[in-house]
Amino acid sequence: MLLPFSIFVVTLVAIIWRPYNIQIGTSAIIGAVISFLVGTVSFNDMIDVTNIVWDSTLTLIGIIILSMVFDEIGFFEWLAIKMAKLSKGNGKLMFVYTIILGSIVSALFANDGAVLILTPILLSKMRILNLNFKTIVAFLLAGGFISDSASLPFVFSNLTNIITAEYFDIGFLEYLIDMTFPFFVSVIASLIFLLLILWRDIPDLIDINLLKNPDEVLKNKKLFYWSWIFLAILLILYFIGDEFNLPISLFALSGGIIFLGIASYLKVAKFMLTIKTAPWQIVWFSIGLYIVVYGLKNAGLTEEIKNIIIKLIEIDNNLAIIGTGFLSAFLSAIMNNLPTVMIMDIALGDIVLTNTDYLNLAYANIIGCNLGPKMTPFGSLATLLWLHVLERKGVKITFWEYSKFGLIITPPVLLIVLLSLTNYF
Repeated sequence: MLLPFSIFVVTLVAIIWRPYNIQIGTSAIIGAVISFLVGTVSFNDMIDVTNIVWDSTLTLIGIIILSMVFDEIGFFEWLAIKMAKLSKGNGKLMFVYTIILGSIVSALFANDGAVLILTPILLSKMRILNLNFKTIVAFLLAGGFISDSASLPFVFSNLTNIITAEYFDIGFLEYLIDMTFPFFVSVIASLIFLLLILWRDIPDLIDINLLKNPDEVLKNKKLFYWSWIFLAILLILYFIGDEFNLPISLFALSGGIIFLGIASYLKVAKFMLTIKTAPWQIVWFSIGLYIVVYGLKNAGLTEEIKNIIIKLIEIDNNLAIIGTGFLSAFLSAIMNNLPTVMIMDIALGDIVLTNTDYLNLAYANIIGCNLGPKMTPFGSLATLLWLHVLERKGVKITFWEYSKFGLIITPPVLLIVLLSLTNYF
């Protein structure tokens, strides 16, 4: 166990701290190559990992490309201003609307897309409104938290969702039906606890007259209105694809590229520039890191986790659901949620695939891997991206400041959402 674990730790450290500005995907691939050279994974293992993650990573790329084009149109900025105007200057109401907006964007455009697109928009609007630093941080913390806690309802809402759904052969519609209730529970619980924790930092009144009219930020009104139709068509295609067992990336990636082509033709976006700036490093990051993690699986880590979950099942099924969720959350917080979801999926494989009565364990793993990372800054790719975006914009949130907030809010919200999968709720 020592050798694969050491390779994993060094790879993760390189991904988080990026020595010599090495890209995250490059660090992951180097870790994968080392794992292969020292024999912790085989060539067949690398093929297996690629088969597991290719669809999920290409799906995420497609959604982010679509998000980038929507952002170019002014779609998200229009929504942000609209939400602010609806509050009529009531600070608490604006905070609530911000969380609702974040949950919608996270659900439809994935948590990474929500972080990359909404964070700069929210920050710029907070500064225009002349809010103090504590208030700005409160809104940003809420937006960052909801981007992960609301990434539950659709398969494509989070990379962890896609990987787990494909691993356990959960269809698009089946997943949506099963996770709709936990999604609403998560959003409501998040909203309540965010308000309780950040209430004093939210002003009673905000001068919304400082903001532009929503329509003023749109680059092309016709394309903006048509984007709603395009989004609806894309959702319908996901359901159709589910019926014919087609890969979700077929629609996500092609949909993103088609809409980019339309926007480029109308001179709203630049096709090649958008393709070039899309986060392709995520593909190499996913494949490389999962290969490294597969070395831990070969060393017996997943078998140990499986035995723990079986013991919990023997005590009580509901306890097993809660235990699985918190185990996923804890592992995600200390070693990132992307390797965790794969380790847990493999550990749960024999249990869930041989008895569909235990499918809620797979959902508990997703919930744990989506919420658990919020306890530490390096728990998820979305949080790392969020902190990186903020630092570039001049907002520095320290490791301890973030962890203090995450450790206070995450456990109770996580418990409530996990209870929604059990008979206790």
